[in-house]
Amino acid sequence: MLEKGASDLHLSSDEHPFFREDGRLVRQDDFYSTAAELEQVALDVLNVNQQVVFSQHQQVDVAIAYGNERYRVNVYRDRGNVSFAIRLLDNEFRSLEELNLPPQLDRFTQMKDGLVLVTGPTGSGKSTTLASIIDKINRTRADHIITVEDPIEYVHTNKKSLIHQRELYSDVQTFDGAIRAALREDPDVMLIGEMRDVETIRAAITAAETGHLVFSTLHTGDCVGAIDRMIGVFSAEEQLAIRQQLSMVLRAVVAQHLLPVADGDGRVPLAEVMFVTSAVANLIRTSKPSQIYSLMEIGSSEGMLTADFALAELVYRNQILEEDGRRLARDPAAMVSRLQRLRGGISPGSAYGIQL
Repeated sequence: MLEKGASDLHLSSDEHPFFREDGRLVRQDDFYSTAAELEQVALDVLNVNQQVVFSQHQQVDVAIAYGNERYRVNVYRDRGNVSFAIRLLDNEFRSLEELNLPPQLDRFTQMKDGLVLVTGPTGSGKSTTLASIIDKINRTRADHIITVEDPIEYVHTNKKSLIHQRELYSDVQTFDGAIRAALREDPDVMLIGEMRDVETIRAAITAAETGHLVFSTLHTGDCVGAIDRMIGVFSAEEQLAIRQQLSMVLRAVVAQHLLPVADGDGRVPLAEVMFVTSAVANLIRTSKPSQIYSLMEIGSSEGMLTADFALAELVYRNQILEEDGRRLARDPAAMVSRLQRLRGGISPGSAYGIQL
């Protein structure tokens, strides 16, 4: 993986492996894995507890160290045989600036309470962004940080903060149970690896309501979609109360995607950013999330950044191709209009509050 610069490796029984290089799958024809070989690899990689989880659920996530590198490994069954999805983890914590993320995300590291969401599809850099944020808090604040992850991807050590990292199935059995337990452990900041179900979302909202700063992730493509997803998992009878709670505790959402760079060598992040102002909170409370995007378009002074604004900037800076910007834009004509304004001399930083 290192030699190829690949982010992911897929191993399937009686198949050639596939590498993901710059977002594209590439088959490796000079290697082949048999079903028996992968069954043995699973036995070698998984400890006894993880083997029990795999036997019960037919899949398990683990993090392993090999040499100087760390990998996240998903072991799962495919047509009755063992398969692997392996992701190379970054060994170092990089700053938000080094990750080419908007500077307004640094505000997250200064918040004292509430819920902050990092959303995006699988492989969009959510874990890396959160690791950077937690590392900044760890270096600059005297807080007690508790993480609940499946698996632990980035290993933190105590710096200015005290940090405890708990792994699903090894240290805790459920996300929601771990959150409730953590509330009795004097936390200031909590990281919940993923909000997968209604009970985890409920527990996260409660943690944020009780004065803690809570970070978590969702698999949604945009900021407004994250709000819809969180509310939508609850029953119709509960949704009114959840909207009220969410309007009070949600502080910000960032939606990430990784796009191929213009020269074809690597990927660059696209980030949409929403801060929950009083106007946004009112739209959440009154069940009008579809109107939030309009507030984001005019809210650059408050740190808002729409995906279309960000696409225009990436094209302007020659980081992505203009045709990719048009194709990915929510409103292609508006994106082109913003791009023309940038090329006409409007400063990207002062106009949109982003330095990519």
